[in-house]
Amino acid sequence: MSTSAAHGPAVDRESFQRLAEPHRRELQLHCYRMLGSLDDAEDLVQETFLRAWRALDRFEGRTSLRAWLYRIATNACLNALSSRRGADRRVLPENRGAPFEHPPNGAPVTELAWLEPYPDSALEGLADLAPGPAARYEMREAVQLAFVAAIQHLPPRQRAVLLLRDVLGWSAAETAGLLDASVAAVNSALQRGRATMERRFPAGQPTAQPETDERDRELLDRYVRAWEDDDLDELLALLREDAVLSMPPSPMWYRGRDSIATFVGWLRHRKSRHRLVPTGANGQPAFLVYRLGGGEGAEEWHPHAVQVLTLREGQIAALTNFLDPHLVEAFGG
Repeated sequence: MSTSAAHGPAVDRESFQRLAEPHRRELQLHCYRMLGSLDDAEDLVQETFLRAWRALDRFEGRTSLRAWLYRIATNACLNALSSRRGADRRVLPENRGAPFEHPPNGAPVTELAWLEPYPDSALEGLADLAPGPAARYEMREAVQLAFVAAIQHLPPRQRAVLLLRDVLGWSAAETAGLLDASVAAVNSALQRGRATMERRFPAGQPTAQPETDERDRELLDRYVRAWEDDDLDELLALLREDAVLSMPPSPMWYRGRDSIATFVGWLRHRKSRHRLVPTGANGQPAFLVYRLGGGEGAEEWHPHAVQVLTLREGQIAALTNFLDPHLVEAFGG
């Protein structure tokens, strides 16, 4: 795309939209990594396009349209994070406290902002978007839940620098220009951000979830049957000994098969019926969960949750159960 193609009074709104639209999905993913929220990311991309259109007469073509849009989007994210008044990161339950050993006891849902999943359908067409040569993370590594949860622990500007440098592969000079910072400041922020990430991943970079193979497909089929048949013993048998179960927005989470069994035993008494529809989230296997409703809708299936699974060596290492019917709809359910 010519850098001058979007410049000048001859570009009307429709033409600008046509030039900017090819960048929408990558900008939304960038905003999601910055904010940890699908809804917020969609809103910020809309704001980015609106700001860009209003400032089009100031676009001088010294950089590409893509880089200019990233500049607007990143600064819009930083402004949004600064307005959260200290709540500038979204987390998972296992990132904020010790695991629980007892079944749910009526503990209130906290007011914390929880990390949200990201639909794989929104990643379509991005797989071939090769990062720059300086990038440290591959696409599949930098979208998984563990990575997005980890970068939320960085202060916003460090988060932006690490994403631009190590995920997108921008140079220090390009990143400095985008953030109106010096190269030295960018390098310092990157060094601190990398140190934090090394603490979050002491064994090295997060391991990207491999493509699902026949063994994984068999595991997932058993998982669906266990839920839909209410076979909770079978469900436990599919878990690793050190598996993690969390259920945002509930603050409760469990580590280890025995602790999860405590929760599962409580769940058995609720006699809920579920239906699972396969999907994908954060480059990982996922399911849209529907629950048979009570009351007047007793014979109707209602959106209930989005489950995201982490598989390892033929077992389930983590199950994140996002208890938010709105997310089911956002995933197209």
